[in-house]
Amino acid sequence: MTDSIDQTLAGCVVLVTADRRSAELAAALGRRGATVRHAPALGMVPHTDDATLLAATRDLLADPPDTVVVTTGIGFRGWIEAADAVGLAEQLVDMLCGTRIVARGPKARGAIQAAGLVADWVAESETSAEIAEVLLDEGVEGHDLAVQHHGAGADGLDEAFAAAGARVRSLVVYRWGPPPDPAVVEASVRATAAGEIDAVVFTSAPGAAAWLEAADSAGVADRIVALARAGTVVMAAVGPVTARPLVDRGVEPLVPDRGRLGSLVRAIVGHYGGLQALRTVAGPLQVHRGAAVLDGRVLPLSPTGLEVLRLLATAGGSVVPRDRLLAALPGDSRDPHAAEVAVARLREATGSRDLIRTVVKRGYRLELEAAP
Repeated sequence: MTDSIDQTLAGCVVLVTADRRSAELAAALGRRGATVRHAPALGMVPHTDDATLLAATRDLLADPPDTVVVTTGIGFRGWIEAADAVGLAEQLVDMLCGTRIVARGPKARGAIQAAGLVADWVAESETSAEIAEVLLDEGVEGHDLAVQHHGAGADGLDEAFAAAGARVRSLVVYRWGPPPDPAVVEASVRATAAGEIDAVVFTSAPGAAAWLEAADSAGVADRIVALARAGTVVMAAVGPVTARPLVDRGVEPLVPDRGRLGSLVRAIVGHYGGLQALRTVAGPLQVHRGAAVLDGRVLPLSPTGLEVLRLLATAGGSVVPRDRLLAALPGDSRDPHAAEVAVARLREATGSRDLIRTVVKRGYRLELEAAP
């Protein structure tokens, strides 16, 4: 038997809606057998050459703040890279060494550590609301705060701190832009509504909101929400912030315990690995949209073979009449010999002659494991 984790997603079609790190995410899903489609709902516009960002950086170097709030890992890394491009990175890191650094979640903390710095406090909930609550409870009147914002722009921190009497300086390192290919996004929402997608993966709240808006524009949002509620399609979000636009639509997405891509992939694998498998005499059997896995092995099936096996699996050990099996084959043949040939090929592909039992004058059924 092969390593089951590498086969768990075999036959599952997973839609990745992210632009950034999409190749890494797709590779991780693909290693576990998934067929991955890619439809970035938003593009990301970096600000490495933004004169406003560099001017704000020079202002901070000349007049260092008391506290720096880092809201995203990629934003912080982009800030360091932008400073490095004009020879200011060393000065920026030195300045940050003398400030209190507040991080919005583990990804922001990781980027801070990669720069050789240490976050003084981390909002484990990964929300700006937690940062605002803690700092406002401490009191910020008369304090000087710099806030690095995420791509969606202001999130209320600047206004809350300013209203409490703080001096606030903002830095926007990147912004969300339109999707690289709107037609691909539209096609992705239509494919999801048509039942062609098993799971849709989101890595940012703006991206989730933009994808749902594309579904609205295509007139298929209600259908997608219905499929998600029924469990026919899985909506997976990297963290609770990313999940919020989905929750607002009445969808309860799959969310990992930790807001990391690796944790997201493991959550998806865990979901499909936990689905009930048929306990057959040849081992556990799962039939997905594009493939079947028997005892941890992806079966080498033709599309016709997969449909025949799906029909037998759906019957759950009950007899499938020969006429129903013939109807699943291509063409209009009603020759019983065609059904026999299809079953013979299926037996060969599964490697088990005992898995599919011929029931004389009635049809065929899967041989299930005897109940204990």
